[in-house]
Amino acid sequence: MPTHFEGSAETKRALSAFINLARATNSVQARLTVQLEGEGLTVGQFGVMEALLHLGPMSQCTLGEKLLRSGGNITLVIDNLEKHGLVRRERQTEDRRTIVIHLTPKGLRLIKRVFPEHAKMILKEMSQLGPNEQEDLRRLCRKLGRGGKSGSEKTKREKRHDSSESQ
Repeated sequence: MPTHFEGSAETKRALSAFINLARATNSVQARLTVQLEGEGLTVGQFGVMEALLHLGPMSQCTLGEKLLRSGGNITLVIDNLEKHGLVRRERQTEDRRTIVIHLTPKGLRLIKRVFPEHAKMILKEMSQLGPNEQEDLRRLCRKLGRGGKSGSEKTKREKRHDSSESQ
């Protein structure tokens, strides 16, 4: 649905593109969420477990940065996962302020079972686009997500994230 805003052509184009991006994201996310809810997981809980599965144990702070979640939100998500026995917290002896989050055996079994089906659903959703369109979308979303920053303007956090993606 295009915007009904009566502004410049440039503003109307930008608003319409943003509306389409947001609606597509919400629509795909809603379809993917159904599967996760069937497993008793929220999107946030799945994100934490998936990060721990693929990247290994990490501090609560690092998890929040990787998942673009606030400190309070990541704490709540981890609290709930811990209540269900899916993750455990481990306070570090060298720096007691740091708490590393680990999957429990139960959590590892769950995410290893759920993730492949979730990946299949993502494949199905994305198959509406051809391979070149998927790559264009990935590139455009990455550019948009960086806020127009060039490679030389990347923050330390973005550089760490980019290097962890390539491993």
